[in-house]
Amino acid sequence: MLQNRVNPFGDIIKTPARGAWLGNRGVIHNENKEIARPFRLKAWIICMLEFRGRHREVMMPDRWTELFFVDEATAFSAGHRPCFQCRYADHQRFKAAWLAGNPAYGFDEKTSIHQIDDIIHRERIGKNKSKITYMDDVTTLPDGAFVLVNEQPYLVANGGLYLWTPFGYEDKIAFPANSMLEVLTPRSIVNTFSAGYLPQMGTMTVKQDTSPE
Repeated sequence: MLQNRVNPFGDIIKTPARGAWLGNRGVIHNENKEIARPFRLKAWIICMLEFRGRHREVMMPDRWTELFFVDEATAFSAGHRPCFQCRYADHQRFKAAWLAGNPAYGFDEKTSIHQIDDIIHRERIGKNKSKITYMDDVTTLPDGAFVLVNEQPYLVANGGLYLWTPFGYEDKIAFPANSMLEVLTPRSIVNTFSAGYLPQMGTMTVKQDTSPE
């Protein structure tokens, strides 16, 4: 089992769960197909699993490292964004919504995606390689954002919170009484969701509907 699945914290983990999306952060594995570094590029992208019949052997020497996500919302929480090549239409939709949701930067349609990558990179990972988070009112967050409840990642969707697992979602809970929660999804990406980009979200299995302790 290879270490090539990504969780909402952006960690690269081992799990038998299959991914619905492919990702890229550059060449980050060694000759033994082991993760050697968290990233090599600021452009962390989300790709289609299949594109124009191309076939790749996973973790080939000196080729970019294939990462996998259970859904697009997880990839966004980790700090990735749609690929320009294999997801051109989604890339354009994302860029337009990012610009609309983040007017404070003064960017326009002529802004390079690399300038946006620079912003997202500063929001997703600190100098010590730790995940950057921020506090916000969960009742105002758009569907697709991730928050922490009791140190566990939960997806905001359908007026509640769903516990993330590598296989999908379970254990729906209501918003807590103290609605200020730690947000995992980078702030400018949350703003992008609020501006109209709805990420693909995986299967949700409702086991309960209670408030967290």
